[in-house]
Amino acid sequence: MTTFAAAVAGTLADCGIGHAFGLVGGGNILATAALTAAGVHYTAARHEGGAMAMADAYFRATGRTAVCTTTHGPGLANTATALAEAAKNRSSVVLLCGDAPVAGARPHDIDQSALAASLGVPAVRLTDPETAVAHTVRAVHTARTAQCPVALFLPGDLTGRPLPAASPPVAVPGPPPEPRGAGRADVDALVALLAGARRPLILAGLGAWRSGAGKILTELGDRLGALLATTVMAHGIFASSAYTLGLCGGFASPAGAALMGEADVVLAFGTSLGDFTLHGGRILDPDARVAQIDLAGARAPRADVSVRGDAASVAAQVLDAVDARGLARSPWRRRAADDGSLGRARGGWAALPHQDVSGGGRVDPRTLTRALAPLLPAERTVVLDGGHFIGWPAMYWPVPDPAGLVFTGAAFQSIGLGLAGAVGAAVGRPDRTTVAAVGDGGALMGLPELDTLVRSGRSALVVVYDDASYGFEEHMYVPQGADASTLRFADTDFAAVARALGARAVTVRGPGDVDAVREWTAGGARGTLLLDCKVSRGVLAPYLADLLGR
Repeated sequence: MTTFAAAVAGTLADCGIGHAFGLVGGGNILATAALTAAGVHYTAARHEGGAMAMADAYFRATGRTAVCTTTHGPGLANTATALAEAAKNRSSVVLLCGDAPVAGARPHDIDQSALAASLGVPAVRLTDPETAVAHTVRAVHTARTAQCPVALFLPGDLTGRPLPAASPPVAVPGPPPEPRGAGRADVDALVALLAGARRPLILAGLGAWRSGAGKILTELGDRLGALLATTVMAHGIFASSAYTLGLCGGFASPAGAALMGEADVVLAFGTSLGDFTLHGGRILDPDARVAQIDLAGARAPRADVSVRGDAASVAAQVLDAVDARGLARSPWRRRAADDGSLGRARGGWAALPHQDVSGGGRVDPRTLTRALAPLLPAERTVVLDGGHFIGWPAMYWPVPDPAGLVFTGAAFQSIGLGLAGAVGAAVGRPDRTTVAAVGDGGALMGLPELDTLVRSGRSALVVVYDDASYGFEEHMYVPQGADASTLRFADTDFAAVARALGARAVTVRGPGDVDAVREWTAGGARGTLLLDCKVSRGVLAPYLADLLGR
């Protein structure tokens, strides 16, 4: 005899789910016990929103599907922000959640399927024990192949019900179908575009990383003589190439942006070419011809040519066609190397001086971030929360590959998910040190998960950029007449809070205070170290300065 919840949990384990993040309540406590009994590792969060952010970050850092489990009603409602972020980021997560009884809703129940649908999340309410296993298998398959969160709702009056007989075995779907290539006409259109290119640029986005296109895009760039760039979500995909210009968009260095602006043909693989990537239209020459290759199929306004297909497959087709037609290699790389512009671009922001405004007990965020860069372990996962401060880590901290950057909140424009994201990344990639960068506002929103991070025992450095305000709003809206008192606060003693939760912590008021990181890494970078960095409020990040015209 087995229970309904045990059958569902066992099926998730059989489908290869290895880790779950959650917070237990009456609607899911038996299902969670069944998950752990089935061998699924479990991390107990302090808030359901944190649990969802952990599962999302786990997927981003590993490429593996995780479970988030919560109770019904408020448990699900508490996941809403993180669940919307996961949906908009196309993260593969299974949300296992309690639900109203089949016999009828209770006074405190809500329409959970409607809530999930409003966030763009497909939901399956498991009301029939005979089909529950099959629906669970299909849910995992959908989460993986469509790369999206899928909700599984367990009615409260079925969870512990004994099943009279074992459910018939359900075949676990095999690997997803072969990646989709482009049609002959689309390949011809891309090659025709390249035939007239003098300065070709290859731009890789998150879709390129997820398709495993890094190697073939590098080879295509070498064959064409193209320069390379990435969106922020694909940061590091060309880390081994000498011809990468770094990030495209608001975080691009001036030298890198200048070369990107010289491109006359841009092949954009696996990116939506959104406003941030194009930096409000400032990055690319208005006359440049742009081809967008993406599985999503939604043509960007900036794209002159749109090809629906898998980035790696289409890149291989284009490379073969370029060879077959004998296209000449562009001399752009050689010219950029000879005139020094490529070297300046590769030097990035770290090679540019700035006027240090540290003083009065506060440290310039540029000086701070540059001072930390050589102290960070090379094998790291950088987790960003949302906020004005994001420019500094993006400008000064390279990552080994796109899995080494977990940018929480970017898809949904939210803050407060960074500390929870650090847990998911740390659990998923214990071979790398997790470096979480958060603002004071986001840190206080997500503070309960600092406890979870400490309890995880993983190697983690938390850098709090504390300007005692909501910095983005400070810079953008106070000059427009916003009441500054609504977004400024007294300093928070994050170091004291971190110590109370069991972490090591240091208050940073000048660049010399970061020596604590050197000591921590020398000791094996064990456990959690938090830097409570009191940063200067008046330094405006370049990406925002450009957008504001300052």
